Amino acid sequence: MKSWNELRQLREAAAKEIALRNPGAQAIPGEPRLHVLVCAGTGCTSSSSQLIMEQMNEQLCSRGLDQQVRVIKTGCFGLCQKGPIVAVYPDKIFYCHVKPEDVAEIIEQHFIGGQPVKRLEMNDIDELTQEKIFDIDKIRFYAKQQRIALKNCGQLDPENIREYIARDGYEALAKALHEMQPQQVIDEIKKSGLRGRGGGGFPTGVKWQFAADQPAGDKYVICNADEGDPGAFMDRSILEGDPHAVLEAMAIAGYAIGAQQGYVYIRAEYPIAVKRLQIAMDQAKELGLFGEHILGTDFSFDIEIRLGAGAFVCGEETALIQSIEGKRGMPVPKPPFPAVSGVWGRPTIINNVETFANVAQIILKGSNWFSSIGTEKSKGTKVFALGGKIVNTGLVEIPMGTTLREVIYEIGGGCPNGKKFKAVQTGGPSGGCLTVEDLDTPIDFDNLIALGSMMGSGGMIVLDEDNCMVDVARFYMEFIVDESCGKCTPCRVGTKRMLELLTDICEGRGTMETLDELENLGKMIKDTALCGLGQTAANPVLSTLRLFRDEYEAHVKEKRCPAGVCKKLLHYSIDPDKCRKCSMCARNCPVGAISGVPGQKPYVIDHDKCIKCGACMETCRFGAVKRD
Repeated sequence: MKSWNELRQLREAAAKEIALRNPGAQAIPGEPRLHVLVCAGTGCTSSSSQLIMEQMNEQLCSRGLDQQVRVIKTGCFGLCQKGPIVAVYPDKIFYCHVKPEDVAEIIEQHFIGGQPVKRLEMNDIDELTQEKIFDIDKIRFYAKQQRIALKNCGQLDPENIREYIARDGYEALAKALHEMQPQQVIDEIKKSGLRGRGGGGFPTGVKWQFAADQPAGDKYVICNADEGDPGAFMDRSILEGDPHAVLEAMAIAGYAIGAQQGYVYIRAEYPIAVKRLQIAMDQAKELGLFGEHILGTDFSFDIEIRLGAGAFVCGEETALIQSIEGKRGMPVPKPPFPAVSGVWGRPTIINNVETFANVAQIILKGSNWFSSIGTEKSKGTKVFALGGKIVNTGLVEIPMGTTLREVIYEIGGGCPNGKKFKAVQTGGPSGGCLTVEDLDTPIDFDNLIALGSMMGSGGMIVLDEDNCMVDVARFYMEFIVDESCGKCTPCRVGTKRMLELLTDICEGRGTMETLDELENLGKMIKDTALCGLGQTAANPVLSTLRLFRDEYEAHVKEKRCPAGVCKKLLHYSIDPDKCRKCSMCARNCPVGAISGVPGQKPYVIDHDKCIKCGACMETCRFGAVKRD
């Protein structure tokens, strides 16, 4: 394509190919009457969604229905708890937990008989009418969401550029190149209020302005797809489901700052995302949307993929730059900042996947549209990976200012099995905990920081009454110790010492002095570590110490874990009045720590031998075994 007009002509043709998925659409004679969208994100792929597609295509062909029913692979629908997911349009039927053996029934009963398979349908209950909701658009999980970054995920084939173009793909790039000057693009991003979605929330337009203001010459655009937070999978899902949104935004950024080269730095552990990203790049180049003289203009831009080895520290922008240059990924002091001196000493802007996923729509719909969403200082939406002790795990995109209560209870469905909500960890290893008292807090950058946490990349791990907060802090510290690059002493030595102190507490060796040392050490690391990752490494510990000090004190004063998680502090005993002398506990004890006489003497536990495995409690059918 050599012109904007050619792009629009292709859009008109491609739009007809996906029209069946539009609201109120009806089948057109001679065209497929059903579009069957099968989730092919990492989660559903691991649960045999690829096999579901293969079997569906085979059986449709054998029945002569392959021209009537089109099977399409898509990215993540968001509701990962219900995967593998199959959505049928225009019927708007949402099948969940689909297995390969369900394919024949779906084809026979639904595609041929016209009756949905009720047992596989996703359904909600309308709170007002108490009627079942089957319509995709009305399912409560999606009702409070507003999808911008996730707009196309689960809606189109990420390996078919025509489908992206059909949904206004590359229109923003064409608009920027033909109707806007580079400074106008930057001004629009500034006015939108878009802030970086990967960490501290730095204003995106300001970062672009820094790079644009540097003298002419080689400049670079980098997409940071090195998503390393435990429980975070937003960036991976966007690249798997809508790679062109990121590529188009990178080209727009390149035009704005005067760059002709871009890099996507992505961890090799994301093979599906890497594959689809490469396919998307190849297809865009073939159509002339990348390369020389894009859409008949003087602007040239190209993108390359750089694979990372999965080091958490390479999510930090200076370490990422070192890795791209072929060096060991270790942070370097700032300033100079990358926008002034980045890759090979040249001006470089680095934004993460989600940040870029907003750019094209801002250019198309305008800064006023984007800034009308969210709060005064945090505009737009934020994608969260909702996980942990929650009914509806998955991806959630909400307007800034939505409360934690709405996310956890109305979208997430609350904690499973009637368990009591205890806390939510946001921001991963760099964040902190929020408690019941914070549930009505509007979610935005500043509110989370004020509460001792942070937005981070968007991981949101829900914890219930069965979680030990000391153990949670230890988990994150173990992660930090493993992932520390070791360049600075506070992080290399300090975090290891913090882990040792946390282990002492969890294993009953801690004292009140241990808590003081832990807190002081955390504050010291926060003040002295080299990079942002090291400076925030102690946040989960400091946060839990502040909010759940009673749990820490129970561990050190009473040598007791209130949640019953820390094995070394558990104490099992057998109630002689309830013991039936059946010997089942003794027979199932792996270390022979239980003795007694069958039918004669109640059984007792030798605590010196007991390894706290809980097998006796699980085995006893009479409730005689207690855990203190």
